[in-house]
Amino acid sequence: MTVKKRKSLVINGPNLNMLGKREPEIYGPLTLKDIETLTNDLCEHLSMDITWFQSNHEGAIIDRIHKMKKEKWDYLVINPGAFSHTSVAILDALKILSIPIAEVHLSNTYSRESFRHTLLTAQAATIIMKGLGIYGYAFALNALVMK
Repeated sequence: MTVKKRKSLVINGPNLNMLGKREPEIYGPLTLKDIETLTNDLCEHLSMDITWFQSNHEGAIIDRIHKMKKEKWDYLVINPGAFSHTSVAILDALKILSIPIAEVHLSNTYSRESFRHTLLTAQAATIIMKGLGIYGYAFALNALVMK
């Protein structure tokens, strides 16, 4: 019997391409590519194809979410970065989807500046993972499968 492979898209927002260089005391020394490799390895048991996308541009993230509606995806994991605090447009795009969504934040946003305490985009999320560092993506993917 063949098990159907699930498909998950992981979208990363602005400045996440600078991981490893940007505030390593908060985000750690690993690059986004390192985190992708680690997450893919940790989630190998899930029978899942994981595709990664990163953009520093709000419109590109919205366009990618819109494109998902026409494609066959089982899950979305999104780390909108700073857009999570400001983007009603990304929130509205996420609400178009009818699949489970996990929002991931590497740091605990509540232990940081007060403007980071509001997560607009999380209103569309099924699951929110924050403060788990580099393991947040793997925990999110596992949680979506178990939900």
